Parts: sequence; structure tokens; C-alpha cells
Amino acid sequence: MAIEIDFRLARIADAGHLAAMSREFIESGLGWSWTPARVRKHIHSRDSVVLIAKSGTRIAGFAIMRFGDEEAHLDLLAVKPIYRREGVGRRLIEWLEDSALVAGVSIIYLEVRAGNTGAQRFYENLGYRRIRRLHGYYRGREAAVCMGIDLWEARVSADHQN
Repeated sequence: MAIEIDFRLARIADAGHLAAMSREFIESGLGWSWTPARVRKHIHSRDSVVLIAKSGTRIAGFAIMRFGDEEAHLDLLAVKPIYRREGVGRRLIEWLEDSALVAGVSIIYLEVRAGNTGAQRFYENLGYRRIRRLHGYYRGREAAVCMGIDLWEARVSADHQN
């Protein structure tokens, strides 16, 4: 049976929980940069979307995306382990991609730990491509792989394949 997931924009009261999820599932071993104050800043920002996926009353995952005039940047995506491989991450990304297209933005970039091959495969399965490796990106300790997608190009290509 599929897990029922609802989406909503984050509220200020969610900032501490989202920051804790970032520390546990994303920033583990790197120190903590996505503090509650930083998450609150993005919740308040008109240039950011902080999206929460909920299963009942529980937060299953969340994502933070910043929007510019011509491109967007996925800053964070976290899904609690119990909800992984249930489509939660994919649905968070799809929601944000649809929002980007509505805003007239088709290019999305993100960084993922170079050693996190599972996350890299996840994004590749969604159409994201590796752009370059960024040595020392994470606090000078760990490399990142920069990935990106052109949503217009990806959707036109998908239309031609169908």
C-alpha cells in the first residue's frame, strides 16, 4: 500500500525540526550550517520555497529551493529513512520543478556529496546530469558533484520519446 503524502509550505515553527533533519541526514560529519535561523530565513524569503512532505502528522521530508530570474538552486532535500523509496523525494522535486516552470525558470542546479552515489543516482533518474566535481566544497573536507537540469529540454525530450 502506498503511503499517502501531503505537501505544504513550511511555517516558522517547522524551522527547528527541518534544521535537525538537515544535520542528521545531510550534514552528518560536516558540522552544522543549516541552523534553525538559516532555515527561518529561507521560510521568510520571497526568493525561496521551503516545502514539506507530510504523512499524517509526521514530516516525511522537505526541500529548500532558491529561485533566481533565470535559474533555481536546490539547497536541501531530505527524506526520513522510513519514507525513502516511497516516492517522497521524487514528488518533492516534481512539485518544485513545476513551480520553477510556472515562474519561468527552467534551469535547476544542486550539489551532492561526491561519496553519496545513491543520491547521485536518484537525481540522474530524474534527468539531472553531472556538470562538474567541486573539490573541497563541503567545508574544505569533502568534494561535491554539481548537477543540473534544463526542464524545458528534458520535457521536450520526454515528449519526443513518447
